[in-house]
Amino acid sequence: MDRRTAPRAATLVAAVALLVGCSGEATDRGSGTATRGAPPSSSSGSAPTDVVTGLDAPWSIAIDDDVTLVSERDSGRVLELTDDGTREVGTVEGVSAGGEGGLLGLALHEDHLYTYLTTDEDNRVVRHELTGEPGALGLGDAETILEGIPSASFHDGGRIAFGPDDMLYVTTGDAGETDRAQDPESLAGKILRLTPEGEVPEDNPFDDSLVWTLGHRNPQGIAWDDDGTMYASEFGQDTWDELNVIEAGDNYGWPTVEGTADDDRFTDPVQQWSPDEASPSGIAIDDGSIWIANLRGERLREVPLDDVTTSTEHLVGEHGRLRDVAVATDGSLWVLTNNTDGRGDPGDGDDRILRVDVVRKA
Repeated sequence: MDRRTAPRAATLVAAVALLVGCSGEATDRGSGTATRGAPPSSSSGSAPTDVVTGLDAPWSIAIDDDVTLVSERDSGRVLELTDDGTREVGTVEGVSAGGEGGLLGLALHEDHLYTYLTTDEDNRVVRHELTGEPGALGLGDAETILEGIPSASFHDGGRIAFGPDDMLYVTTGDAGETDRAQDPESLAGKILRLTPEGEVPEDNPFDDSLVWTLGHRNPQGIAWDDDGTMYASEFGQDTWDELNVIEAGDNYGWPTVEGTADDDRFTDPVQQWSPDEASPSGIAIDDGSIWIANLRGERLREVPLDDVTTSTEHLVGEHGRLRDVAVATDGSLWVLTNNTDGRGDPGDGDDRILRVDVVRKA
């Protein structure tokens, strides 16, 4: 996109520092807000500051140039961040919210907004042309580019993002029927790859299929490093949540295995965690690290790209459930909380986007 007329919302908030590679957590929320019980750490600098507050069950942040959009799962609204807070860009038609379903992932591409949503019949990907200019954006007519993804009250996947190859990647959950993840004919329990128009790319690993990888339970985070390596976070069931390196055509094992299996039929995760310390959702890659927003674990996890078997935890217990993380145009991390979705414990002003400045590596 080339929408450079609006000032960045990031300039409205003060700088704070999160030391890359430190082992401490950030301090409390700051003046006038509640602390969630994690001890402050002098090595991590001041607490993150609010970019915006008062969001209702937000799910995804999409940033491109000077445009930042946020989806609200239950209302179906797309919000634009402005100098004054937020404004409604529009409501996506056909959203049927319930359980984990609703308006989920967002992606921006060539003046279009792509959305992943749950309807009464399925999960699908719909795109709208963005009308207007930053600060006054609107949604054009809806165009469905992919439909028929199985939906349910749980395990809907929902993250969408354009890769460095200019293709759209879509994560889907097993929608509560585990066998779908191993069925190459089903769109559920997969990472899909499609053209911006919804067609099957000629170089996909399976003939005439959108399936990029299979054997997933409920992946909700995807990102690429500078070398083009793709990573995905995934919710396990009772034993292990996962971070995976994604390779075309690979099978990641669900429901036959959960976590590391040492089974030649499946690709093992590069790192795994107990669900009570993780439940990883959105991820971002910046300055040599993968940053993972965790829901049940209520923490921002940092995984260095030069050793993806290790990790450092930040903001533990400070801001409740964390749904998404994105790299802002000024290089800071924007972290989306998710305490108003019916599973969290909302604090004053929740939900919010937090701004965290990363001290760059020398």
